[in-house]
Amino acid sequence: MKPFGYLRAERAEEALAAFAAHPRAQYLAGGTNLVDLMKLGVADPPFLVDISRLPLDGVDETPDGGLRIGATVRNSDLAAHPLVRTRYPVLSQALLAGASAQLRNTATTGGNLFQRTRCPYFQDTSKPCNKREPGTGCPAREGVHRDLAVLGHSDRCVATHPSDMAVALACLDARVQVLGADGDRTVPVTEFHRLPGDRPEQDTVVRPGELVTGVTLPPPTGARSAYRKARDRASYAFALASVAAAVTVEDGVVRHAALAFGGLAPKPWRARAAEAVLLGAPATAETYERAADAELAAARPLRDNGFKVPLARNLAVRVLTDLTSRP
Repeated sequence: MKPFGYLRAERAEEALAAFAAHPRAQYLAGGTNLVDLMKLGVADPPFLVDISRLPLDGVDETPDGGLRIGATVRNSDLAAHPLVRTRYPVLSQALLAGASAQLRNTATTGGNLFQRTRCPYFQDTSKPCNKREPGTGCPAREGVHRDLAVLGHSDRCVATHPSDMAVALACLDARVQVLGADGDRTVPVTEFHRLPGDRPEQDTVVRPGELVTGVTLPPPTGARSAYRKARDRASYAFALASVAAAVTVEDGVVRHAALAFGGLAPKPWRARAAEAVLLGAPATAETYERAADAELAAARPLRDNGFKVPLARNLAVRVLTDLTSRP
């Protein structure tokens, strides 16, 4: 066990000040990912700023009819919240598809956004990994990569982002509220996570010391929404591929469509090309197939993960069909 400093912050300003006073500090909320990484030796922060007691645990309606979700709201509480279940079912379903009940009781909204990849090379400190140690290489490209990315990866990194919740938030056009020394700023969740490029160690656009305080959801559009996840076992497994979809059909034509994939890329993947095909097109299986094909045409599978492309295609077609075939 490596020693580290610890402070339980009571106010956001206290948390920011503590981080600024301790280089390489990290924020601690539920700890379901960070503590695991510390045990593995992947993370070794010299100081932890505990933000679990900050007053960021509310789910409140916004004046325009949307929702504001505090950063420390537990995943289980958010999934069960009546307004989430009725207005944003895709989010509730995504949360319930993640981890186990015990972990959902501890994991937080903000922490879920920041969780790091489960690539086996990243988690094994005896192996090189550009995400963990920049410049050491990416052995996953030629090694074990069945579960890794087919979209958005680079020659530096093929890791996938593990969150289910973030895929639903991408579909819903959520925005992340960030507090730093220079004040508040808001980041669209679709821009919150980074593709690896030549800097795979940087998972998000959050600057050192900044604190995520919450997530806002726009007012519901009236679209039907759902989340579906394919995985190796029925629970406590990360997505091989997942789909979050929200769609509105009027007179047999798609009038609103939002689609996001999980398990395919280093970040939740908003399917803009697919949406362009869907909008204004007949609500038919043929349209859904064309839309999925348009998005997945950019896929660059590796030796052992090409199965993810038809898997994601079939998931998208099935989810869209199910959403638009109900009376």
